[in-house]
Amino acid sequence: METKELFEWRNVRLVPICHNRVEFALEVRNQFASFKPEIVAIEYPTTIAEKLLEGVKRLPLLSVVYYEENNHTFIYLPLEPTDGQIEAVRLALSKNIPIYFIDRDTEGYPLDRTPMPDPYSIKRIGYWKYCQSYLKAYPKGLPGEQDQLRERTMAYHLQKLDGEEKRVLFVGGLSHLPGLLSYLDTPQVPVIGRKSREGVMLAHLDRDSSREIMTEMPFFAARYEKFRENPAMAEPDRLDAIDQLIKKATKDYVKNNKEEVTISQLRIFNRFVRNYALLSGYLTPDLYQTLIAARGAVDDNFAYEVWDNATEYPWQTETPGLPVLRIKGEDLFLDQKKLRFHRHFKGLRRRLVPVPIKKRQKERFPGEWKRNFKGYSICSYQPEDIVIEGFGNYLKKRGLKEKSEENYHVVPFMSSMMDGIDIRETLRNLKEGIIYVRENIPLKGKVGSVVFIFDPDLPDAEGKEKFPWRITWLGENSQESDMAFYSTPAGEVVIGPGISRCEYGGFMLTFPPLRVYDIWKDSFFDIARNKPERLLLAALDYSLERHVVYVASSPPSSMCGSFASRIGKKIIYLPIGMFSSVTLKKIRQFHVLDGHPVRQYADRYI
Repeated sequence: METKELFEWRNVRLVPICHNRVEFALEVRNQFASFKPEIVAIEYPTTIAEKLLEGVKRLPLLSVVYYEENNHTFIYLPLEPTDGQIEAVRLALSKNIPIYFIDRDTEGYPLDRTPMPDPYSIKRIGYWKYCQSYLKAYPKGLPGEQDQLRERTMAYHLQKLDGEEKRVLFVGGLSHLPGLLSYLDTPQVPVIGRKSREGVMLAHLDRDSSREIMTEMPFFAARYEKFRENPAMAEPDRLDAIDQLIKKATKDYVKNNKEEVTISQLRIFNRFVRNYALLSGYLTPDLYQTLIAARGAVDDNFAYEVWDNATEYPWQTETPGLPVLRIKGEDLFLDQKKLRFHRHFKGLRRRLVPVPIKKRQKERFPGEWKRNFKGYSICSYQPEDIVIEGFGNYLKKRGLKEKSEENYHVVPFMSSMMDGIDIRETLRNLKEGIIYVRENIPLKGKVGSVVFIFDPDLPDAEGKEKFPWRITWLGENSQESDMAFYSTPAGEVVIGPGISRCEYGGFMLTFPPLRVYDIWKDSFFDIARNKPERLLLAALDYSLERHVVYVASSPPSSMCGSFASRIGKKIIYLPIGMFSSVTLKKIRQFHVLDGHPVRQYADRYI
């Protein structure tokens, strides 16, 4: 065979591939366009030809060809759009070019675990050098007897097709290339083998199964399919796809969790995922490595958003017209590696990722729960009530403690040590030779109300607000405070039937309960210029004690201070930076239930 940057034998162009890799599917497209074949031959046996062609014609809907071997083992062949052979078949069908299935039907064929370089290296060194590197590493190819029979069968058919004096494009596995190159130079005879097979079936691949068993990341496969529909687009790139995936996951993370992914977190993610891939011997990260990096750089919720977007294949149907097949990674003998999250699900696996979750009802169609959320008779989720009440009590104690530490005076030592020596004042006046002592003055009064401001939510230039929902809740028993807050709207994010996830912008707690009129409608507080001021004015007005704790990123306004002085109250200001981000995240998110009956099953979804 002549040595050049093409694998050719007479009228036959050989395009060896690694199965189900986008880089090789793109190479098939390029060589198909330049070679303009009159015949396409692929590495599949004729025994499954009819069902395979039927499944390819359904793409981009996913199909599986399956049959049972003599030892009762089921063989499953998912038809993925990213496979080079499937791409060759689709191109041939679009041009009405004859397709020949030239492989041998072999039962009990062992799995090939031969390590391959990262397919992304083709983008850097080129397709020809990639294949040549494999030929140098494995000059004799696969040593198995079944492999030799398959390669002799394919060589025989290629020699026969060459006799038709037409341009033949052959697409098959790279691991068979050394054997084919040696057998093509000598005349071959037909190899005895199965000519037909009963019970070959075609099924539609279930949506959840597509999340688990697709070889390429479904997000990347979808980008390739969109490129096929519009070749004017740039060719899909693996690193660019990961970058777009993270951008999409970041937007969903902000939408669903109301938290920003910082630039520093993204930098950590990029370094983490790059180093993890290199340590594993790859240029680009796989899905498992991407998820580990997402969790390590941000948190479990962000990793879930990455997984949810990465495994979403957009072409689905409720009426496939075929039996629906549900298969798992172990059915295809795929390696698994689990990753545990502190979330509603337990595990993710390497490369093909099943997600065990709590057994619960699912939406019959996207948006069903949101459409059915009425909000006529809402109530809170009781475990969260306990948490917020406990946090309110903690703020009262913390506020009094901080204020007590500020309430003291320093005097020269006379006859009593008071509450101890004041080191700072003593050192400042060391030349005088006088010791100064500290006297703590007890703080009079208790805390009657608490205000916590996560975000002042000042309207933008267009008057839009992030937390437009304003409501006042009365305590349901003597142990609960009355509460007023502003937050994201109930019914915007619905996670279960009658269960909406919301996020506080700010809230006010006052005790005892059953005293507060709706502060958002009370005209007495219309002097407030914004929502934080309105909450603070209400907290001061309804507090039965002298002190009100106010937590925010900036101190209360002078107007609120004057109001407090006129009614004999005092504001204890605590900067929000005193509290950890973990605490704030736990407190800030809450759930609204569409009626008291929802409390009976809410714990399955929250």
